[in-house]
Parts: sequence; structure tokens; C-alpha cells
Amino acid sequence: MREIIYLDNAATTSLDPQVLEAMLPFYIDVYGNGSSIHTMGRKAKSAIENARKKVAELLNTSPSEIFFTSGGTEANNTIIRGAVESLGVKTFISSPIEHHAVLHPLEHLEKFGQITFLKLKLKPDGSVDLEDLEIKLSQNPGALVSLMHGNNEIGNILDIKAVGELVKKYGGYFHSDTVQTVGKYPIDLQDLDIDFISGSGHKFHGPKGVGFLYINARNKINPFIHGGAQERNMRGGTENVAGVVGLAAALALAIEKREDRKKHISGLKKYLKEQLVQTFPDITFNGKSGELKDSLYHLLNASFPAHRDNEMLLFSLDIEGICVSGGSACSSGTDIGSHVLNELNIPDERANVRFSFCEKNTTEEIDKTISALKRILVKS
Repeated sequence: MREIIYLDNAATTSLDPQVLEAMLPFYIDVYGNGSSIHTMGRKAKSAIENARKKVAELLNTSPSEIFFTSGGTEANNTIIRGAVESLGVKTFISSPIEHHAVLHPLEHLEKFGQITFLKLKLKPDGSVDLEDLEIKLSQNPGALVSLMHGNNEIGNILDIKAVGELVKKYGGYFHSDTVQTVGKYPIDLQDLDIDFISGSGHKFHGPKGVGFLYINARNKINPFIHGGAQERNMRGGTENVAGVVGLAAALALAIEKREDRKKHISGLKKYLKEQLVQTFPDITFNGKSGELKDSLYHLLNASFPAHRDNEMLLFSLDIEGICVSGGSACSSGTDIGSHVLNELNIPDERANVRFSFCEKNTTEEIDKTISALKRILVKS
């Protein structure tokens, strides 16, 4: 069987065996509906509430402020629609390089005249221009600002503490999509001026199809999905008991092992960058991903110089058994390219590859990846 080298951990991670072990009883033994009042239902409900307490504890907040969802996309949509319908927000401020789970709902609401959507200026490296943010906030008090903590394509990290303080100064609301950072970076919700965050279990070795939403207690929003009283009337639908248990277990493991994982993964990123620069002198790195201290430590977005085989690079790597992305996996299969890289004006003739790592990756895998790139791109 062909060896697979998986370097696309920003798209999804493998399920940790310990997490699977925690989940299995809720598929096989405790399979009750959490809304049922009999013994099996109560056991399921208890598991959900214990998971909620664990997630709240890990993020230093109250269990009453944590709601489970089907993932980050649903969490983002819930926040955006809830802000309009429940908080009366008319103006949203975001950046043009947010995940589509934020951009598309905002564009949809703007299309139908429900909101005004203001896009922030970017610096050449893709960083959000905070001076422009303050100008827009001063002109639109009470706006909701939605900015991701860590960019899933170019690795830029936002100072969410500074942004939160700025938003509070002008009486606005602040939401951050923390899908790429929760479990990898410390997030202390008591230390932040933040109204909402969203997360997704499969980004930190938890299961797919389950995420969470934090809603600060000072904000009351109506549900996005109607049809039941689950999640304290915030989300209709039978609870994904095993998924919720798995998310909490994965987050606990991620935070417990965070520093060891960060040290190993940072070393892999540094090593890959060094090998790429040595092999391809004209290579560049998109956004701030090439910086080893001020970007997501698990992500490197490389821009390869023009070559006749660039168009087939991702396919050629896949044939070699190497799984990488050309941008955001959520846009794979389309012909429009990455909206993030388009905003940075990356030349069309360059091939852009996002490498993203987890603690299971090795330097041997990096060496094999470099060898494959040489075979594909370096002329003999």
C-alpha cells in the first residue's frame, strides 16, 4: 500500500484514538436521545452537560455561555443572523480574507438589504489595518466586527485582545472565528473583550460534524435552527452526543499537550522552510506564514516560481502520496482560486501550496516531500 504523507492538517486532523475511545460508548451503550426523560436519555444528557462544563473550564468561561453546533460554519452563521435579528445590528465590519463561512452570510444579508457590510483595508502582508478598523468603528458605533484569530490560508494571527478593546471603545460587538487557533493557542475568555467565538472539533483531532459557539452572557440572540428546545432553546435538533463528548475530550488533550505539540510542529515548519529555500531560491511565502514567530506555527503557505508543471503541482504531489492544499480546502474543486491569495495579488503563474502540520508528522516526511518536489519541479 502506498505511503501517505498528510500535510493538510489545517483542513482537518485525524481523530485521536483516545478521543474515539471516549466516543464509542455513546454509539454502542449509551445511545439514548438526550431529550428523553428515561434512564438512557438522562445518561446522554449528562454526558452533554459534562462536556459543556469541560469546554467552558478549558476556555475559562461559564457553561451557560457554551453551545454545541454542527461545526464552525453553523456557529458563524448563528452569530451573524442572531446579531441582525436579536441585537439589531445593521452594520458589519470584516476583512476580505475571512473564511467563506463568514463572508458568504454577510454578502447574502447585504444583497437583500438587511445590513451594510464594510470591508477593512489590508496591509501588503495580509494583516488587517487596525487604523482603518478604528476609523470605521468611529463612524459606525454599535457595529459588529468579525475577524478570524488565525487565517486558515496565510497563517496571519490577529491580536484579538487589542481588537476587542478597540471594539468595546466604540460600543460594538466582536466575533472571532477561532477555528484554526482553539486548542493550539491559549484562549482565556475572561481576559478578552469578546462577545462571540466559534470553534470546530475536527481541527484539533476531534470528530467532524461538531463545533461550539461561545455567546457572552450579556448578549441574548435567537436560534438559527428552529425545531426543538435543545441547547437551552438555542439550537433545534437531536444532540450529537458522541460528537460533543469527542469534542470536549479532544480539546482537553490538545490543551494538555499544547506546548509539546507546538515545539515539535514549529520545528517541522522551520525545517521545511529551510529546505524549500535551499531547493528553490526564488520561493516566497504568502502572508506572514513564512515568519516563525508571528504566524500560525502549524501552517506554511509557499509560493513557487513559474514552472511548466505548476498547474499540475497539487495533482503531481497527490500521485506521490503527499496530501497538501492549494489554499483553503473549503474551496477545493472550484476554478476561481483562493479569494485570500487574490486579495494579496499573488501572480497567477506562481504555484501556491499550503503545508500544514500536526504532531504526528516527522522530518522524514518533510525530506520525502522535498524529494518529490525536486522530481516534479527541478529540471535535470
